[in-house]
Amino acid sequence: MHQAASPNKHVTGLILSGGGARAAYQVGVLAAIADLLPDSAKNPFPVIVGTSAGAINAVGLACGALHFSEAIRRLTAVWQGFHTHQVYRSDWPGVLRQAGRFVGHSLLGLGGDMPVALLDSSPLRELLGRELDFSGIHAAVARRQLRAVAVTAFGYESGQAVTFYQGRGSIDPWFRHRRVGVPTRLSLEHLLASAAIPLIFPPVKVNREYFGDGAVRQSAPISPALHLGATRVLVVGVSGNPQGSGAPPVELPRAPSARPPSLAQISGHMLNSTFIDSLEGDIELLQRLNHMSGLVPSGLHPRGLGLKPVDVLVIAPSQPLDQIAARHRHELPKTLRMFLRGPGATKASGAGVLSYLLFEAGYCGELIELGYQDAMARKEALSSFLDLGSLSATPQVLDPLSTR
Repeated sequence: MHQAASPNKHVTGLILSGGGARAAYQVGVLAAIADLLPDSAKNPFPVIVGTSAGAINAVGLACGALHFSEAIRRLTAVWQGFHTHQVYRSDWPGVLRQAGRFVGHSLLGLGGDMPVALLDSSPLRELLGRELDFSGIHAAVARRQLRAVAVTAFGYESGQAVTFYQGRGSIDPWFRHRRVGVPTRLSLEHLLASAAIPLIFPPVKVNREYFGDGAVRQSAPISPALHLGATRVLVVGVSGNPQGSGAPPVELPRAPSARPPSLAQISGHMLNSTFIDSLEGDIELLQRLNHMSGLVPSGLHPRGLGLKPVDVLVIAPSQPLDQIAARHRHELPKTLRMFLRGPGATKASGAGVLSYLLFEAGYCGELIELGYQDAMARKEALSSFLDLGSLSATPQVLDPLSTR
């Protein structure tokens, strides 16, 4: 059931999609929004929804919702200081041990029921445990600075996309085909489960079931925000040109190659299909429903058919992120460069995979800068969408890398 909002007041939802290291782009967009808001402004997003790495940003923002600008500064500082070893083991013992376990378990049936993957993400657990104070979510909800925050994970046993949300008690759970909403008190396990990219990071057990990255079966990424009461949504994507972004296509077709695709190229397309395609399709569907709603006279709208228009604003990268990753591939630790050389991930053609795994300061910093500039380029659209009114003065656009 969608929660009704005041007829004269919008409930703004923020949707942060998944995409591994690509989620650094979202931090730049949020930094620009923080600079556009008045100094005394409160959290402009009563509903915050995230998936995969976007869930980490969403929960980080929700934990600090009582102090929005400070929460953005903390997120920016973490992403600017990222190194791969803070997310997954990149030392020789760690890489070799995890590779051996993966091969032994997957090919030889060794290792029992212990979940395995190509990479050991235990450093991420330690990092998030240090940086996040989940009690901030409860405080923000209690003081009505936050309506709800949600993260989506995929249940390997049930085959469902499960949205775990924490918010006001008036929000009802929902049950749809292959997707459900479950009220809970969010914890580190929910976050790690949502960010567990299949085969790359190990699944995480929540209650009685193992979960992985929520983007795997999330057929309607915008839907959770609407269930939680949002009447308009700001979507921060991580692809080059999602439907409705207003930006022209930025990636030119590549010349055909006589060589067969590498494992990295194949994996890159699979990751794009997981993290990007469903969001773009959902945006396109919502725009069609909005158009259909506009054709029906207001007095004739049938109840319960979801025809009420939902304003959508999309901010997405103006440059291909795999090309940026290719420029920074030398930042990857030597152990991982050797480990990924065989599949072709260290070549320009395999940079799609690298764009998801390159948790290094240079790459993440450039994505933050790109997100900041892309958001500032749409300053007027953001100002109108967030009801900031006419800005009395153009904010001083500074390099977020030097000020945050």
